[in-house]
Amino acid sequence: MTAETITAAAAGTWRLGELTVNRIGFGAMRLTGSAAFHHGTPSDRARSIAVLRRAVELGVDHIDTAAFYFSSLRSANELINSALAPYADELVIATKVGPFRDYAGEWGAAARPDQLRSHVEENLRQLGRDHLDLVYLRRMGQDSIAEHFGALADLRDAGLIRHLGISDVRTRHLDEARGIAPVVSVQNRYGLDFPSPEGDAVLRACGEHGIAFVPFFAIAGNGGALGPGEGDEAEVTAVAEAHDATPAQIRLAWTLRQGPHVLAIPGTGNPDHLAENIAAGALRLTDAQLTRLDALHTREPEGTGDE
Repeated sequence: MTAETITAAAAGTWRLGELTVNRIGFGAMRLTGSAAFHHGTPSDRARSIAVLRRAVELGVDHIDTAAFYFSSLRSANELINSALAPYADELVIATKVGPFRDYAGEWGAAARPDQLRSHVEENLRQLGRDHLDLVYLRRMGQDSIAEHFGALADLRDAGLIRHLGISDVRTRHLDEARGIAPVVSVQNRYGLDFPSPEGDAVLRACGEHGIAFVPFFAIAGNGGALGPGEGDEAEVTAVAEAHDATPAQIRLAWTLRQGPHVLAIPGTGNPDHLAENIAAGALRLTDAQLTRLDALHTREPEGTGDE
């Protein structure tokens, strides 16, 4: 099979509450242009819409977005609405609240708990929905997330949200949230090129509790800080050549091997890269290759650490 014919089903499935999704999904951040959070070159709108529609054709049923994913001329939520509404029943759209950007694109203070309803309603309006399938509370440096997560739990009880997740957290935040309401997913920075003992601990805790773990920046390309070093790239390239694959595909395949509860949400505005990302779900690393790649992930970080 070629990359163009492999579907997201090749990666297997996981459940977000009662919602079953393929483990390869799609991250919408890159759809808005060369600098989604700044004023880079806007994306071609027709191309972005075509990428979204092609993703669904290739079996993607889990899309990750946020109202704060916008550039000077493009909004990820608007593109999703234009491309995919009316939405298929099996399509799960996840979004995040907590961070705030004004209309000029400038970042402001994190939302207070009493402001989260307006963030949820803005996502609803942009997406053209009457409820959100999954909403993550993106932690913005708070030591405790109880008050913020409790506010989202109230919105879930009110019917605006179906399921809850948390993002950019440690294990203690997961314990805190689970004491308030069910958590179906955790979204953290995690990847082959990002050693993080705390990240590994959160991944394991999610697996123990049957909670999805959804890494962002799993490919660690230009969109993520701390991209791969030269030594890492050589190792990953060697494995990629053995599979006639790209290094990005190997990073995604490694990510999915971290547990059956691990989902991937690679994002792109390029239709060729989209097909390659989805095809990574069909790659099967050997145990020897996995050990070789694990050694990159578990090396001692250089000049970085958990906050």
